[in-house]
Amino acid sequence: MAVFSMVLLFFLETKAFLSSSLKTSLALDSNSDSQIRVNFNVTMMDLKCEYATIDVVSVLGTQQNVTQHVQKFPIDGFGVRQRYQQRNMKQHDVQLFDSTIEETIEELHADGEDAISLDQTTLDVALKENTYVFVDFFASWCSHCRDLAPTWETLAEVMYEVAENRVEQHLDENPHKEHEYSDEDYQAAVAVELPILIGKVDCVDHHELCMTRGIRAYPTLKFFVDGEEKGDYRGHRTVVELAHFIESMEKEHKGKDIDATVKSSEAKDVAADRTIRNEEHEAYARGLSAGRHKITHSWADEDHPGCMISGFLLVDRAPGNFHIQAQSRSHDLAAHMTNVSHIINHLSFGKPFSKYFIKEGLINTPSGFLETTRPFDGNVYVTHNEHEAHHHYLKVITTEFDAEKLARKKYDKNKGFYKPPEPNRAYAILQSSQLSLYKSDIVPEAKFTYDLSPISVSYTKKYRPWYDYFTSVMAIIGGTFTVVGMLESGIHTVSSKKRR
Repeated sequence: MAVFSMVLLFFLETKAFLSSSLKTSLALDSNSDSQIRVNFNVTMMDLKCEYATIDVVSVLGTQQNVTQHVQKFPIDGFGVRQRYQQRNMKQHDVQLFDSTIEETIEELHADGEDAISLDQTTLDVALKENTYVFVDFFASWCSHCRDLAPTWETLAEVMYEVAENRVEQHLDENPHKEHEYSDEDYQAAVAVELPILIGKVDCVDHHELCMTRGIRAYPTLKFFVDGEEKGDYRGHRTVVELAHFIESMEKEHKGKDIDATVKSSEAKDVAADRTIRNEEHEAYARGLSAGRHKITHSWADEDHPGCMISGFLLVDRAPGNFHIQAQSRSHDLAAHMTNVSHIINHLSFGKPFSKYFIKEGLINTPSGFLETTRPFDGNVYVTHNEHEAHHHYLKVITTEFDAEKLARKKYDKNKGFYKPPEPNRAYAILQSSQLSLYKSDIVPEAKFTYDLSPISVSYTKKYRPWYDYFTSVMAIIGGTFTVVGMLESGIHTVSSKKRR
């Protein structure tokens, strides 16, 4: 019995000596890094990549439209990511209006408006009766729209001039028929020869129409062929470049029909005569044309309603925020049409863990620690009303743990160099979210506000010292003999009394 007790206690003490426990301690954060890395992957469910931008704000400064280390991928209507990466447009490389036009919009309207004002009814009629229709959806309060107005009116005048030239050419070729034309007949002939109908819709007066057409930013220039929308124009907004675009669309529509006449072919020459008046203007137009690229007009906006934004940011170790919002230097956005509903696929701070480290390197942290570093992952935040957005608040806690053995550099035979050490620091996040309301003229934004805790948490392995184990073993041996001796003495005393 004594031997069995001794062996059992010795086994338990040895097991306890060889095992370890986690010790948690708190201290002031001694991290000397000036910046901290933010890893993110967020899907904007109803915001195009063209408008999605990321701004970083902290007490030490502001970074607007961050593009470094950020990738964008369009998401189609089924939530499937497209294979190609969306260009992160630097909007200032698009000419927003034709600076060579010196006339004001009032001067251009003095002899009548050539860009036709449309409403729901007249737009339907225009799309039905005209093969090609080019419409400017604008808002009267939009500064970009006001700047574009003279350019758009001039484009309409150019198209009418092209039609008049074709009619005059027909009359010159058939002089004996000249007397048959009245003013009404002449205007009807001009309408027949018109290459394209240039129209405009004021979205302030026709709010329902613009909502039906999905107008989210002003101005939006939509091109229609046979009543069907063929996409938005996103190139330089000069008369010559717009004329080139119209010609390319007409050629694309007519395809390989060699007998078809491209009425808009003359438009670019007429536009050049109207806007290029000196060598400076010519150099300006040449510079824009050099950057002209072929546009794929098969793009369907309904197939690309969202955008997946992924990458990382390097932010100052100071309280701040980063936000995803709709922004454009070439458009004024409709706040009521901006929806920043989003899915947070991943959000964490610090150097990302490798798959191996997640599996083997977190044994020195409490169970569930990995989840505390990425509590947002997989969360969906949907707004059901206008002028709303979710704001997220993050308390970031520096957490250090013992990863000394796993942090050693290892030589990778395949890559031929030493792997960098794995991190021994992570950042736990305490998070909360709330739905915020915006004023009617403010564009909503998905906002992430972070604050770093001054207190850090550290987890270290705690082993029993050898002398503690040795003392316990001696105590077991001595205690066992003592207890056995006491029992033996007691038994001997009782048995002696019975003999008497």
